[in-house]
Amino acid sequence: MHTSNFLIVFIGVIYSAIFWNSNLPLITIKQIPPFVSKSPNPNWQQNGSTGNSPRSKIALITGITGQDGSYLTELLISKNYEVHGLIRRSSSFNTQRINHIYIDPHNTYRAKMKLHYADLSDASSLRRWLDIILPDEIYNLAAQSHVAVSFEIPDYTADVVATGALRLLEALRSHISATGRSHVKYYQAGSSEMFGSTPPPQSESTPFHPRSPYAVSKCSAHWYTVNYREAYEIFACNGILFNHESPRRGENFVTRKITRAVGRIKIGLQSKVFLGNLQASRDWGFAGDYVEAMWMMLQQEKPDDYVVATEDSHTVEEFLEVAFRYVGLNWKEHVEIDKRYFRPTEVDNLKGDASKAKKVLGWKPKVGFEQLVKMMVDEDVGLAKREKVLVDAGYIDAQQQP
Repeated sequence: MHTSNFLIVFIGVIYSAIFWNSNLPLITIKQIPPFVSKSPNPNWQQNGSTGNSPRSKIALITGITGQDGSYLTELLISKNYEVHGLIRRSSSFNTQRINHIYIDPHNTYRAKMKLHYADLSDASSLRRWLDIILPDEIYNLAAQSHVAVSFEIPDYTADVVATGALRLLEALRSHISATGRSHVKYYQAGSSEMFGSTPPPQSESTPFHPRSPYAVSKCSAHWYTVNYREAYEIFACNGILFNHESPRRGENFVTRKITRAVGRIKIGLQSKVFLGNLQASRDWGFAGDYVEAMWMMLQQEKPDDYVVATEDSHTVEEFLEVAFRYVGLNWKEHVEIDKRYFRPTEVDNLKGDASKAKKVLGWKPKVGFEQLVKMMVDEDVGLAKREKVLVDAGYIDAQQQP
């Protein structure tokens, strides 16, 4: 191999090790996803089984490449589901959160997750994949999910989050009408942002007062789901999930932005992080716990709506204090306020009342606030250490932030 080619391969492997989560193995060329199918495996039976083997439940997940989608996929595969995910066409892969799950679908008996091109803005693709996959459970997690960004792209946010949910529900209604598969169950991902300025604690009976295009769109999706449940007797549930984080959270969300900065500051790659409203208070839980609640909702005899929360809220400032103190730093020496990060309409305090989920589903969170913060910091310190290897070798520039 020529020296230049060797260097390209070497840098690519090291770069992958740095920018993918440390708990994910490096992906070899042979494994690179997605292998996106155009039709089901010819060995599949219509009920989803192969040969005489017992039938596995089939789940369809929109937003499978996101934080929640990856944890839900892991959970369902552990329960012997066959999982299908809908992904958008992109010139670059966005599958790093599920690469460790991916197995080439030619390996029929081991590949429990399969990916298909579709989009919530394309109703025909949604109906087509429902007819081909024949899912038992549908989890609609896809969204333009960044609240601040929704002010910048409100039309797109409404089209994907609100009307996208309507398209999927209508595709399901039409699919059931044509096939008689009335057992199919549907989960709609709601958000605590729907409560907006309504004072805490917020439960299933608390009125919505959304304060962003994202929140308004989620309210629409919520009521579309209720309407299709009541009008067509579809087993459809709304999960009103309060903020849930993890090391897989996107880096432009405030929690991950903080822990990413903590890691880089600790290792010497960064000195400042710029934030907005530090007094905003949120009910933060672990995403891995919350996907269990999603699954539990669809295992009930009757469909219903549930708030999922820790029932404990903390300010952004408290999050900063725990994160920086954990690595021996003082956040006040590294945080600067930038008014660009303030929302046009702020949401001051979100704190859930999850008593219904605890009583009916038997669900409760396992990971507490400080444990969650430390988990995220540990991952991002490790990520920063690996990043520094490339910085010191001159392969990348550390000037991401001052």
